[in-house]
Amino acid sequence: MTTWNARPETADDIPVVREILLAAFPTAAETDIVDALRADAQAWIDGLSMVTTAPDSTPVGYALLTRCHVGGQPALALAPCAVLPSAQRAGAGSAAIRSALAAAQAMGENLVVVLGHAGYYPRFGFTPASRFGIRAPFDVPDEAMMAMALDDTRPVPAGTIRYPAAFGV
Repeated sequence: MTTWNARPETADDIPVVREILLAAFPTAAETDIVDALRADAQAWIDGLSMVTTAPDSTPVGYALLTRCHVGGQPALALAPCAVLPSAQRAGAGSAAIRSALAAAQAMGENLVVVLGHAGYYPRFGFTPASRFGIRAPFDVPDEAMMAMALDDTRPVPAGTIRYPAAFGV
């Protein structure tokens, strides 16, 4: 069992994050989105871009939370998440996601949305967003659009998600 370390991205990580994204996805679309999000002061939140490193400190995984809005209220979008093919299915992605969620909670954030695999994201606490009255701005299967509250004592806004411009939706 590998022990992964997840930490906030530094400026030195930008090229390797690009390599991770290019290796994990079939096109450069996610890489371009992350570059655009970094340049968007309204979307980018320092400390919520997480890199997973192997025991030898080699970066192998990535998870990003950026500012979005639900019903006009601030929320976070989890995307993209990526792991080098050689480190997939070993917990590196989970480490980055858990670290990002913990950092967001420590910053006082509450609502996180994700469009993703219904068999993967519930392990972190995500449930169908429709249960909160949250919907995507495009057609998507109900089980794929998920949300979670980081603090279940706080209210969660309902409404349509407004993603940063970098997502193109």
